[in-house]
Amino acid sequence: MKIFFMSDIHGSLYYTKKALEAFERERADYIGILGDELYHGARNPLPEQYNPQEVTKLLNKYADKIIAVRGNCDSEIDETVLNFPMLAAYSIILYNNRRLFLTHGHIYSEDNMPKLKHGDVFLYGHTHVSKAEKKGDIFVVNPGSITFPKGNGINSYAVLEDDIISIKKLDGAVINEIKLV
Repeated sequence: MKIFFMSDIHGSLYYTKKALEAFERERADYIGILGDELYHGARNPLPEQYNPQEVTKLLNKYADKIIAVRGNCDSEIDETVLNFPMLAAYSIILYNNRRLFLTHGHIYSEDNMPKLKHGDVFLYGHTHVSKAEKKGDIFVVNPGSITFPKGNGINSYAVLEDDIISIKKLDGAVINEIKLV
């Protein structure tokens, strides 16, 4: 199974298209969206091609492949237009005898981690900074933001396949990767 992770779309049609092109190119089975799907939020500028209605239509075409969580810029009304659930603060995927804990990062974070066991993976967004590292017994992964990257300044996503999580630029070039061992 191959899972594609993205976060912090913030209503950008331009970057949603780029991310879904990357998903298709990766031939992944599922899309994990780690929050902030439709709105830009009060702290962010308007993103390129800001169009939450068209982003909604585009994401709905992939609804049967999406596992999503709520970000701090998401609201109840968003779930009425999206054809997939996205209001939970977290979701858990079982993958090769480990838990993948998906969250946005504004409630659960590296400073407020849920109870996870050795080898589990904590996946979050919110900071817009990509990361893939082992912290104690837990793997910590942030795919960065497809729309508003901070820190390293690269629009990015993550892919999990064969126990390797790769952080990639939207063109598919690997930025960082970690083996889940």
